Amino acid sequence: MKRVFSGIKPTGHLTLGNYLGAMRRWSAVDQHEADALFCVVDLHALTVDHDPGRVRRLSRQAATLLLATGLDPQLCTVFVQSHVDEHARLSYLLECVATDGEMRRMIQYKEKAAAERARGGSVRLSLLTYPVLMAADILAYGTDEVPVGDDQTQHVELTRDVAVRFNQRYGRTFVVPRTTHPEVAARVMNLQDPTSKMGKSDDVGPGVVYLLDEPEAVRKKIMRAVTDSGSEVVHDREARPGVSNLLEILAACEGGNPNDLAGVYETYGSLKKDTAEAVVELLRPVQQRHKELCADPAYVEGVLREGAEKAREMARPRVDAAYRAIGLLPAG
Repeated sequence: MKRVFSGIKPTGHLTLGNYLGAMRRWSAVDQHEADALFCVVDLHALTVDHDPGRVRRLSRQAATLLLATGLDPQLCTVFVQSHVDEHARLSYLLECVATDGEMRRMIQYKEKAAAERARGGSVRLSLLTYPVLMAADILAYGTDEVPVGDDQTQHVELTRDVAVRFNQRYGRTFVVPRTTHPEVAARVMNLQDPTSKMGKSDDVGPGVVYLLDEPEAVRKKIMRAVTDSGSEVVHDREARPGVSNLLEILAACEGGNPNDLAGVYETYGSLKKDTAEAVVELLRPVQQRHKELCADPAYVEGVLREGAEKAREMARPRVDAAYRAIGLLPAG
């Protein structure tokens, strides 16, 4: 049975983009068809300035939402990254295989470093090296497939390169993984800036639909979404990014095709209204289950504890093998 791994970073409240881009596939497909691990990658949240209490709150919320979206601990492994030491252990070994040039070519690092320099500041070293920690997250488990949004493809490619290099230099140790994407809405865009991704770390809320937004807030945000000049409803990401984003969201919610849906609508208003209602209905069962889980925190804690134990048992033999392969003296 193939093994899949993916994670969610607790740097902000989870969004519709997170759900349509990755999380829905995790519960609907991956946990049923694979030996699947899903992780709250809290160590990655430390690469930027952060409030410790907020990271803890968002980590718990992310774990609860993973379960609320349909992940079943009887079918998959749900855990928190920092609860499994093997991630950090393997990360340093992979830093000894990856190169400085590879790290500096990462698009997210270049964008964030440039923005910080423009403000007269500097970034943490961990922001440069965190793609190696991401590689460790994946490689520690012998992962075959990594289901992610398309903005993470570059990081998985790095993981593949590092795995191949380690295997060539020190003997076959790691499985070389591949990336998988959902067919529709792999990248949901910001409703107020449809050329930018709908990110959970965004400070401005009007363009971002959060998974725990009240229905009226969802409707208001979508009805106020930026569209394009002209009035024809067409699916064209380059020429009509605003309306194309709405069509892709609606298609992802209803299982349709954005090009086919474009022919159904004559006005932006009717498209917005139907998209808003589709999103509200999509999120309704997730929000209800989240409410139930919040009322039973001991259950969530138990899932995370058992998930970490299971993950640790899976990762430790491979990480120990990597330590031996690279030349470290085994502990007595």
